[in-house]
Amino acid sequence: MFRASTVVILDQRFQKKDKTYAVKLRVTYNREQKYYLLGKDLDIDQWSLLQERNPKDKEIKRLKLLFAEIEKKAIKIIDDMEIFSFQEFEKKFNQKPKSSTDVMDALHTKMETLKAEGRLNSAESYKSTYKSFTSFLTSLNRKKLKYADITPEYLEEYEAWMKANGSSITTIGIYLRNLRTIFNQAIEEGIFQHEFYPFGKRKYQIPAGQNIKKALRIDDIKKIVDYKPETQAEAKAKDLWLFSYLCNGVNVKDIVRLQYRNLSKKHITFIRAKTERSTKSNQKEIVIVRMPEIDEIINKWGIKPEQPNKYIFDLISENDTPVQELAKIKQATKTINKYMKRIGEKLELDLKLTTYTARHSFATTVNYYFNQQIIS
Repeated sequence: MFRASTVVILDQRFQKKDKTYAVKLRVTYNREQKYYLLGKDLDIDQWSLLQERNPKDKEIKRLKLLFAEIEKKAIKIIDDMEIFSFQEFEKKFNQKPKSSTDVMDALHTKMETLKAEGRLNSAESYKSTYKSFTSFLTSLNRKKLKYADITPEYLEEYEAWMKANGSSITTIGIYLRNLRTIFNQAIEEGIFQHEFYPFGKRKYQIPAGQNIKKALRIDDIKKIVDYKPETQAEAKAKDLWLFSYLCNGVNVKDIVRLQYRNLSKKHITFIRAKTERSTKSNQKEIVIVRMPEIDEIINKWGIKPEQPNKYIFDLISENDTPVQELAKIKQATKTINKYMKRIGEKLELDLKLTTYTARHSFATTVNYYFNQQIIS
């Protein structure tokens, strides 16, 4: 018996006015072919980029993942059919998923969507939220969690359970804000009525942890600047830590992703990774003055030759997948923290030296730095 086959194609039989073609799913069965629109149009160059194993362009990468998921869905439909027919396939392929009233399903779907979009940090956050509520349900001898089950009293009980299990207020706040996002989406989709919304004034209010700034004193910064590293690993960690501090407290992810095209003669300019998915009006552009100390670090550790699309510090590669990039960023942060902790202990500083400390020390000491010029 013949088995139906699938492939995502660019249908070049019909060119549109803007020189693009429709992307379609082609299903072949017993020498008969049918095409199904996927709602996307691409030109020849975009389609060529899509065929690359690891596309660099983020939108192309997103589309590659999307088309792979669509074909995966089509293959599953075919595999589940005892006898294939185009009519039955079309019915199931075009069927809109039923809106689920189960909160756990919604959390899992959100996690998978973020993962497919390459937003791996956010996906990990929702994964942790999912696991937390799964454990809470188990403690209540339950498996399902409906929107209607979640009342202010239920959330109070969850918060108390989390505290009893040693979770911090910060962690509790993160998980409940993720849950609140799921509720907001359910209301937008008409799954849940706003009048029963459990969050807000006179209902349940998400706890906010006290944000204690871990800032160093200016004399502590001076000690770090004057410290003579004992190894190359220490030297690189110290320089990247200072780079973060001098560059307005920029985080490691943005340091790692800096390219030579972000440099001009007097400035470093880039969009924060945290806001790059926002609309253009909401994107936060960071402009940093290139002080001699910053240039010294770039000249010391920057890869050569300098090319616009090359990463400055060679901590990630343009061929990395989102998963590989995230792993390397985490490793870079871990390595910096490891050696800076050692440096801090040698200098007998009160605060533990981490990349977090560098970010928050900037705001309290940068004005003094410009006035006193402690780095020479």
